[in-house]
Amino acid sequence: MKVLKFGGTSVANAQNIKLVLAIVSDKAREEKLIVVVSAFSKITDLLQLASQKAAAGDESFKDILAEIEKKHLDALKELIPVSEQSSLLSHIKRIVNHLETLLDGCYLLGELSSRTSDTILSFGELLSSYIIAEALKQNLKNSSYKDSRELIKTNNHFGKAIVNFDVSNELIVDFFASNENQVVVMPGFIAASLDGINTTLGRGGSDYTAAILAGALDASDLEIWTDVNGMFTANPKIVKQAQPIAYISYQEAMELSHFGAKVLYPPTIQPVLRKNIPILIKNTFEPAAEGTYISNQVFTQSNPVKGITHIDAITLITLEGSGMIGVSGSSKRLFEVLSNKNINVIFITQASSEHSICIGILNSDADVAEEAINKAFEVEILQNKIEPCIVEKNLCIIALVGENMKNHQGLSGRMFSTLGKNNVNIRAIAQGASERNISAVINERDVKKALNSLHENFFEENTKQLNLFVMGVGNVGEKFIEQIHQQKKFLKDNLKINLRVIALSNSRKMYFDEDGISLKDWQFALETGELADKEQFINNVKQLNLRNSIFVDITANESVSKTYEQFLKRNIAVVTCNKIACASEYDNYKKLKKLSQQFNAPFLFETNVGAGLPIIDTVKNLVASGDKVNKIQAVLSGSLNFIFNNFDENNTFHNVVKEAGVQGFTEPDPKIDLSGIDVARKILILIRESGYKMEIDEITNESFMPAECLDTTSNEAFFESLQTHAAHFETIYKEALSKESRLKYVAQFENGKANVGLRFIPKDHPFYNLEGKDNIVLFFTDRYVDQPLLIKGAGAGAAVTASGIFADVIRIGNI
Repeated sequence: MKVLKFGGTSVANAQNIKLVLAIVSDKAREEKLIVVVSAFSKITDLLQLASQKAAAGDESFKDILAEIEKKHLDALKELIPVSEQSSLLSHIKRIVNHLETLLDGCYLLGELSSRTSDTILSFGELLSSYIIAEALKQNLKNSSYKDSRELIKTNNHFGKAIVNFDVSNELIVDFFASNENQVVVMPGFIAASLDGINTTLGRGGSDYTAAILAGALDASDLEIWTDVNGMFTANPKIVKQAQPIAYISYQEAMELSHFGAKVLYPPTIQPVLRKNIPILIKNTFEPAAEGTYISNQVFTQSNPVKGITHIDAITLITLEGSGMIGVSGSSKRLFEVLSNKNINVIFITQASSEHSICIGILNSDADVAEEAINKAFEVEILQNKIEPCIVEKNLCIIALVGENMKNHQGLSGRMFSTLGKNNVNIRAIAQGASERNISAVINERDVKKALNSLHENFFEENTKQLNLFVMGVGNVGEKFIEQIHQQKKFLKDNLKINLRVIALSNSRKMYFDEDGISLKDWQFALETGELADKEQFINNVKQLNLRNSIFVDITANESVSKTYEQFLKRNIAVVTCNKIACASEYDNYKKLKKLSQQFNAPFLFETNVGAGLPIIDTVKNLVASGDKVNKIQAVLSGSLNFIFNNFDENNTFHNVVKEAGVQGFTEPDPKIDLSGIDVARKILILIRESGYKMEIDEITNESFMPAECLDTTSNEAFFESLQTHAAHFETIYKEALSKESRLKYVAQFENGKANVGLRFIPKDHPFYNLEGKDNIVLFFTDRYVDQPLLIKGAGAGAAVTASGIFADVIRIGNI
């Protein structure tokens, strides 16, 4: 004999019930079956709500009752031929009328006892099982219905009754010994006390009903049919990459179900564990899927962790004080208090010092527990030997589960290291001697990040998912997204980096997609987004709280640069080509670097100097290896180099600057480049990265631009002023010709002083042949004395700047 249980979603409506009937009919050809069914999906919730409203004097319970009745009548009408509906509809009406009488009683009395609640909640399974049994008889004549209350007997602990197995097993065996039907349909969840009063086995108790029957009858196996392909490595609603578990032991399944694996009610395993009856979890909607096979066998595999799971809505209560040290019985008193209040302890940890003991309970029990504990230890609290208990609500327990974890070293360290890297604060830790479970208490807001981070580390072949929030999608931003789209598959296959763009924003619109924006049509998605709002953008990033989050700033906006601190403090990495933050006050620059270290959030800005050239990275490596930078000479503006390389007697200064803007070499406001402030910022950043303290106003800026040009307030006015002062620029050009030199805008640092300005470069200088938009940097250090370390290459342009930003993102992926 085989026992099949179908959950609420499997019997949610007539369409789903037809799938159930097909599965049952197919399996009934091979052997006898017991089919245990839950209430229709959401019906138990509606029954509970109706009873609560009735007891509260709210007449809207009648509307809920009407909805319940309609759902069942609609299902019956679709499943049963019209010619046979009359008597069945009358039976459903009688059941509903009985339910209405009970609800009216609650309404009139203004109360809802636990005993009445159990009776009301039982109607969900009574209705569903009756309809399904009658529908099954249409195709399988050798089938019948049996009320579980006649076979499963319990005590009078309403809400979660304790089964009397001696009596129940005898009744079950006697009934099925004389039953000749091929299939028997029974309601799950409900039972009755020895004196015939309705009881329930706890929410999710239909699984338990099936297990009780299987255990009593030594069934060949127990099949739990649900809406997922078995037990998963994590909750697939939270962890999209979660995978079904093919084989798992009873003990592992118990651990996972206890810690929130919703496909299996925790007590289910006990009745079949004693008899070594395997459990198979299957998907009603994909019956061909393999599912999860649960047995007493421990299956060896390379990964010792079988699953990662969690329990929400946890409160941590800590009792501490010197009066507990060396005093026997403190723990006993604490747990006795909780037991007397019928409060279940989910988590326990105590340090060897005995100074404190920490327990985890459900949020709903927190207030009662706090009051009871403080009262029980009232004398010690008044004597200052023990502190009033500390209560921390809205927490969550996460757990690694695996039978073979005890045979592998370093799993705890790996778990906590992964959480630490993602700035998930651990409030408490527990691990049993069996090492089958490692549990940690964290804040509820970090659950999604924690589960995804751990799953990525333990189950996804070391693939690291990076979640990008991109602000600024102009020329550089477009190239950046284009490069991600082009390289996405390569990165995943070769570097095990899974890049997802979660948000995009320009000055007008912003768009978020937690599952990742499709980069094929991102422009359309952005245009359909909401109005751009910097503060709301930041709040959205924080609320999503995704693992490996990276804020990518591709603007030149000062206000955006001031948001980095908020991101870094939330363990969100920052990648930026915006120079303003690193060239701001030295204290702010150092604070951002310190926050990066403190919150384990990378702060990378390679493109601040030299676009895609590895200039900043080189300086960091020099300093880290013990070298000292003594002097820097550089041409750091690709736009200015382009301008002066193309400015001659055939091309006016005005026209060349215009062309530099068209090609994307200058900032949106070209005065930033031509004033020298951009170069000053770049040399300042190199100076600071070299280990020196300097402010921007300490750099001498020898401007070659007329003041009237720099004082303009619009780009249009600026370009007009370039034409007005054309003779000024021609004079500079002619002077360079007369000296057989070329014009280069040079930045220099030496002996603690720095300057930027236009220089006449002779033919024998390394800068003379610098072409196009190239940058060049010479580092003179303790190791590079006579021949400086030279870095040269394209230092401007959307593509190379985007590639530098991309490289910083990949660096984070490789950390």
